[in-house]
Amino acid sequence: MKTTGLQYGLHRFLSQEWSGLVIAAMFVIVGLSAQTAFPQSWQPPLTVCVMTLGGLLSLGAMRHWLNTVRMHRRHPAPGLMVDMGGWRMHMLAEGEAQGRPTVVWFPGGHAGGHALHHLHLAMRNETRSILLDRAGSGWSEAGPFPRSTAREAEEAWCCLERAGERGPFILVGHSLGGLLAANMARRRRKQVCALVLLDATPLDTIVYGPPMMGIASLQRQALLNGLLALFGIYRNTPERAARGNPEIAELERVVRKALGPAASILRDIETNARAHFAYASVYSEHSPTGLPGSAWQTVVYDGDLGDLPVWVVAPGDHAETASLPTGLAADAADAARMHRFYRRNRERYLATSTQSHRVDVPAGCGHNFPYEAPEFVIDLVRGVLQSSSRCAG
Repeated sequence: MKTTGLQYGLHRFLSQEWSGLVIAAMFVIVGLSAQTAFPQSWQPPLTVCVMTLGGLLSLGAMRHWLNTVRMHRRHPAPGLMVDMGGWRMHMLAEGEAQGRPTVVWFPGGHAGGHALHHLHLAMRNETRSILLDRAGSGWSEAGPFPRSTAREAEEAWCCLERAGERGPFILVGHSLGGLLAANMARRRRKQVCALVLLDATPLDTIVYGPPMMGIASLQRQALLNGLLALFGIYRNTPERAARGNPEIAELERVVRKALGPAASILRDIETNARAHFAYASVYSEHSPTGLPGSAWQTVVYDGDLGDLPVWVVAPGDHAETASLPTGLAADAADAARMHRFYRRNRERYLATSTQSHRVDVPAGCGHNFPYEAPEFVIDLVRGVLQSSSRCAG
């Protein structure tokens, strides 16, 4: 437990954008102390090496600090910075409910709310629409560690309350954002009119599915990217990710086309270190070893949502899932079992409510259909909004 506390305390420290300056100063102090703390024969080379390293780290840390200041001046928070007790969470709320439920959007991964800005823009003229930046993402400051789905669900409700948003709400979440939205709905069903899950992540795939080594890799990359960002080295760029990978390059093109100017804003504002350390903490929970300890607070089980209207929206042809596990299969029979496992788990959320509805996305669209077919999502949410209007009455 002590090691875990120390680990998350270190994450909390490193998630502060000024922590690179502190680390660089420590190297400079060590370099100065080498003149008296080490044998005389070691002093000249050791002092030069440590002081040079300290100087380079100082320059990089200063570059990152200045870049952070410039980014926030160039892109000031468009919404409200809500006091969460020691840190602030960003919320963009626009439009008037006019007797209709308020729509709250949650993007996939651990991205800031601006990742669904194109859908928010479409709906803010029809009702009140809200984008929330989870701790560390977007304009939100680094919250407490460890990050977890349960903690972020409670933080989201707290943020809405402190901002004066009373609902009732329609929660819309994509991928891991769907997992968060489902957790919010389970905790406060009476405040939710409907839940729209855009190919939400089913945690069964992590616990019971084939080994997903990519999660551990993502966690390591997030930690490394966070450390490098503290010293002005930004390697987690869309261009770098897309280099030599046509699928990622195409996804980046589709996302940028759907988001428009918001894509560049989100990319600029998240050149910070805190986002990476928040990602790493979330990835730690969503791992075969991390999830069992938090499953009771994180998994939305069969019947947990009672008769809450739930829309489960996902591809119907399962073309993506058919290709995902092929490299892990031992033989053709094992591959078929994996395909079947992924297809069935995509439907898991249907059992959470007695009022669940399955909706297929347009043909040819995959997991990222909120960007590939945004009009489809807008029309769907518009229909849910109309059918839920009596909930706000």
